[in-house]
Amino acid sequence: MKKVAVVLSGCGVFDGAEIHESVLTLLALDRRDADITLLAPDIPQMHVVNHSTGQPAEEKRNVLVEAARVARGEIRDLAEADINEFDAVVFPGGFGVAKNLCDFAVNGPECSVNPQVERFILAAIDARKALGFICIAPALMACVAKNRNLHPRLTIGTDADTAAAIEKMGGVHLPAQVRDVVVDEDLRIASTPAYMLGRRISEVADGIDRLVEKLLQLA
Repeated sequence: MKKVAVVLSGCGVFDGAEIHESVLTLLALDRRDADITLLAPDIPQMHVVNHSTGQPAEEKRNVLVEAARVARGEIRDLAEADINEFDAVVFPGGFGVAKNLCDFAVNGPECSVNPQVERFILAAIDARKALGFICIAPALMACVAKNRNLHPRLTIGTDADTAAAIEKMGGVHLPAQVRDVVVDEDLRIASTPAYMLGRRISEVADGIDRLVEKLLQLA
């Protein structure tokens, strides 16, 4: 049984983890009998968005507390996690990845990464663990990689501006469709576009399912 960490960035597409992508990831892992642990950093969200209007709200929320909604309360602080507990790690998408786990949404290729998140990803690479990145999450991997002179093969789909930013950070972007998975065999990284391209939850599910299958093979 493979042990897999799923790292969430809050709860909700506009300011946290994309809920469909998160649940589909958990479902695909569970169907393959993976031992799943949900993690999130215990940090403030960049901001809070009213998902019914798409506008910022005048309140403050915590990434770990919000991610616990998706996890049904079964979640751990990322700061307490040891990469050696796991065979693989997956990052579902959502703007929380680019706002809370790093600041790519604000600073683009000049982004910095939350220290806890950066430590965990680099530890995974050094330990040759398998890594999965969904939707916008490949930009997080590129943010981490630029400081280690790594050149991961990644996809966010076909968005030219985001692809250019990944390339500027040293990543190798490969165009892909919603059901596709791009694999970097050397770094043991798999990525899929999900809602960067997806119009239907069924096609997003297909891509995530294929990513999970490949991730467990890499692990």
